[in-house]
Parts: sequence; structure tokens; C-alpha cells
Amino acid sequence: MNAPDRYERFVVPEGTKKVSYERDTKIINAATFTIEREDHTIGNILRIDENVLFAGYKLPHPLQYKILVRIHTTSQSSPMQAYNQAINDLDKELDHLKNAFEVEVEKHSRGLLMPV
Repeated sequence: MNAPDRYERFVVPEGTKKVSYERDTKIINAATFTIEREDHTIGNILRIDENVLFAGYKLPHPLQYKILVRIHTTSQSSPMQAYNQAINDLDKELDHLKNAFEVEVEKHSRGLLMPV
């Protein structure tokens, strides 16, 4: 079979940047990010920011494990700020989820949950 190895979907090759940034020269406050070894999950997180006028993404090809994210922001923000804020917000959400899960596991392991 000519399919690439599965690990190639997740492991960034040596010498390749995880994220590259290209500013749009025709539109103010617009840029394209190329993110290696990511998919739809990371492409959807930018649509929530109030300073983002447009956020879209595309997967160039199913066998190329990268995503292109295009961001256009208001004058109160920059594409880089919006991207960083979205990643930081996602990181906080995941930390909260992890902590809540660990608390529930601890309660369960101590027998504090009532059996159903």
C-alpha cells in the first residue's frame, strides 16, 4: 500500500516549524497560518473571538497533514493576537476539564459516589 505511516499524521518532521505565519499584504489585519500536523479541531477554535471578522480554514490535501487557517480581525486586534488568545483559551478549557475529571476520579476511588 502507498499510504504514509500513521505516525506521520502526528509527529512534526525535524526541521519543520509547527506554525508558520504569513501576513496578507492586500488586506489590513489579515494573515494565513500554516499549522503542521493538525486538523479540524484547531481550525474551529477561532470563530468565537469577538475581534475576529473572518476565520476560515482548509485542509489542502488528505495526505498532507497540515491545515491553513486564514484570519481577518478588527483594528483592535491582530491575527497573531487572535490566534494566541484562541490557543490560550483552549488550553485553559482543557486544564479545567482535566482538573474536573481528576476530582471525580478521586471521589470515585474514595467511594464518595453513591452507587446507582
